[in-house]
Amino acid sequence: MNNRKNKFGKMEWAGAFGDLGTLIPYIVGYVTIAGIDALGILFTFGIFLIVSGFIYKTPFPVQPMKAIGAVVITSGVAITNGMIWFSGLFTGAFWLILGLSGVLKNIVKIVNKPVMKGIILSLGISFIMQGTGKIQSNLVVGFVGLLIAIILFSSKKIPLMFILLLYGVIAAMILNPALLQELVGIRPHFRLPMFNLALGQISRQDILRGILILALPQIPLTLGNSVMAVTAENNRLFPDRPITEKKVSLTQGAMNIISPLFGGVPICHGAGGMAAQIRFGAKTGGAPIIIGVILLILGLFFSESILSILSFMPESVLGIILLFAGLELAISTRDVGRERKDFFIYIITAGFSLWNVGVGFLVGLFMQEVMKRNWLKP
Repeated sequence: MNNRKNKFGKMEWAGAFGDLGTLIPYIVGYVTIAGIDALGILFTFGIFLIVSGFIYKTPFPVQPMKAIGAVVITSGVAITNGMIWFSGLFTGAFWLILGLSGVLKNIVKIVNKPVMKGIILSLGISFIMQGTGKIQSNLVVGFVGLLIAIILFSSKKIPLMFILLLYGVIAAMILNPALLQELVGIRPHFRLPMFNLALGQISRQDILRGILILALPQIPLTLGNSVMAVTAENNRLFPDRPITEKKVSLTQGAMNIISPLFGGVPICHGAGGMAAQIRFGAKTGGAPIIIGVILLILGLFFSESILSILSFMPESVLGIILLFAGLELAISTRDVGRERKDFFIYIITAGFSLWNVGVGFLVGLFMQEVMKRNWLKP
């Protein structure tokens, strides 16, 4: 029963910051490109991280939906706030219905280990690639930080994340002394999130485009990563605190129904976020609760200054965090199976998932059936 209690020691604090490498770029993108008020984003993330920690009692992550976020931040398509918020409502209803109807249980039954492990491997490699890309933004800062991480990688006494964060702060002040003056000038300004009245003004075009451009492409990625993979990882690492795909689907659905009501963005769980927190020391729900409280405070008191605060961490240091989170995720797939056909399905799934997780999931299922019928003998 002791394992079912949340803890808040130094390793939980260190692990709490493990998912910043993915969280920060999306928050900055939504605020600067989409023009969404940071208050709604930080408030909803904070609340849901706290709730997640108490419900699951493991380092269960809450992250931005990556396919939706990527379209909003990087595409040349004009994306309105109405499209973003309705895509959240649509996906929320979708996962609630899928979880309550029992359909999800049937889907899970047909997916074998090589397909699931292949998706997880692709996510790990994707994190590693993103991490190395960010490290290149400042090679000197990146390689010094990487050396620090390698030296302290296996230390059980010194929380690596704290050292990396401290190093990042020092590097930021050296690279841009003006940042320090900007931070010193920040003053708290309390604001409470209000009900999002703009939801009543969403046009039919926003509804249609929100579903077709944002929500539907996200569904296969969410199924593979944010429902099945994160459930498998949780149950592998914490067999004393098992969960079901249905429970994850329901909490994910509820989050996305509530988030737009307060101006938040589409949210999911994710195996990568769990691996990131665990890599840096987290073992209980204390880690998401800690980062949730921090985000909640930032939202309520510093939402108008959040860009200055987030810009304090060099991108190359965030890259190191992503790199080691990806390594943790990729290494966890080594028990894929003993037969040659298992590795064949595993590699094929991972390869296609690097392009698109949804496509990789479908290709993996197809190859799984091909192997069962002996149409191909690797």
